[in-house]
Amino acid sequence: MTQVSDRLASLSPSETLAMSQKSQELKAQGVDVINLSVGEPDFFTPDHIKEAAKKAIDDNFSFYSPVPGYMDLRKAIVDKLKRENDLDYTADQIIVSGGAKQSVCNVLLCVVGPGDEVIVPAPYWVSYVEMVKLAEGKNVIVEAGIEQDFKITPAQLEAAITPRTKALILCSPSNPTGSVYSREELKGLAEVLAKHPNIVVIADEIYEHINYVGRHESIAQFPEVKDQVAIINGVSKAYAMTGWRIGFVAAPLWIAKACNKLQGQYTSGPSSIAQKASVAAFAGDQSCVEEMRIAFQRRRDLVVDLCKDIPGMKLNVPQGAFYLFPEVDSYYGKSFGDRRINDAGDLAMYLLEEGHVATVGGTAFGAPKCLRFSYATSDENLIEAIARIKKALAALK
Repeated sequence: MTQVSDRLASLSPSETLAMSQKSQELKAQGVDVINLSVGEPDFFTPDHIKEAAKKAIDDNFSFYSPVPGYMDLRKAIVDKLKRENDLDYTADQIIVSGGAKQSVCNVLLCVVGPGDEVIVPAPYWVSYVEMVKLAEGKNVIVEAGIEQDFKITPAQLEAAITPRTKALILCSPSNPTGSVYSREELKGLAEVLAKHPNIVVIADEIYEHINYVGRHESIAQFPEVKDQVAIINGVSKAYAMTGWRIGFVAAPLWIAKACNKLQGQYTSGPSSIAQKASVAAFAGDQSCVEEMRIAFQRRRDLVVDLCKDIPGMKLNVPQGAFYLFPEVDSYYGKSFGDRRINDAGDLAMYLLEEGHVATVGGTAFGAPKCLRFSYATSDENLIEAIARIKKALAALK
């Protein structure tokens, strides 16, 4: 019998996508499931962005695009980085990819080799550790619990660095926790990293605009580390464009050239139509971004308020993104009839099958005491979902 490669065999399937699929299967059977497992805005792509895509079709942008993306899009990204982040890049430092997920993977595959270490703060997005495996690197997990708002300290970072450390993955605002690093916190990390100039910082900033504490802070703002930083961003979250699949890396030229070379061999340039839509996203009216951010903040406040009434659920107040990541281990060891809850996976499955709410167990995020749920859905859905969760948890004895 033919076997898959060791590379593939070592990978875990995406827990978030698995829970989403399971909820879809129950829905297909007629079960009224509220899906809080997927990190996807429930808003439609703004009209001016859709119009740009329609125009691109009419203007026959139906041919291969340049591998790193169209020049007008790369220039729009350069302008965005200057306007919003006060960061100076040139168009040849920008590589546009099929989503920020590909951009993260591109950088890892370009800088990490067999046995190289990558520091991954936990809780982490599920795909980071799997991408490091793909690159044949070694994950070095640095744990930051709810008591420190899920953010690592400079001392923790320093302690994790070895001669084999090649990269640090830093996600702010964070998926899955919603935590946001302040300028002072990033400065502390930057001071450590500046002493180790061979370490590449993969700064995942895809949730930049879903931020409830004011201006987004990027670790690339510190001159002593800017040449070590590869910023990852895209259009999915801020512009409600998840299905358009456009992300980018803004990086030192050597990393950008490496990503260009890699992408040229395995995907080439991303969708021509989606790129033209993304030009309109970055260069057009930004009021839609703020409208969605305000809605997400209202939902955050609603969900935090509702969850405070659930006994045994310990939570912090997320400062960005659209996730709540409470500690729920007080329910481990309890039962519902013959069903025993041993861990986060059991609890997530129980909430899905008995409470009809899809969440994701924290184990896949490196936080086995926690559950993640997305509040990127309507107020009505959230009120009903939290009521169901509360009722289902109360039934555990």
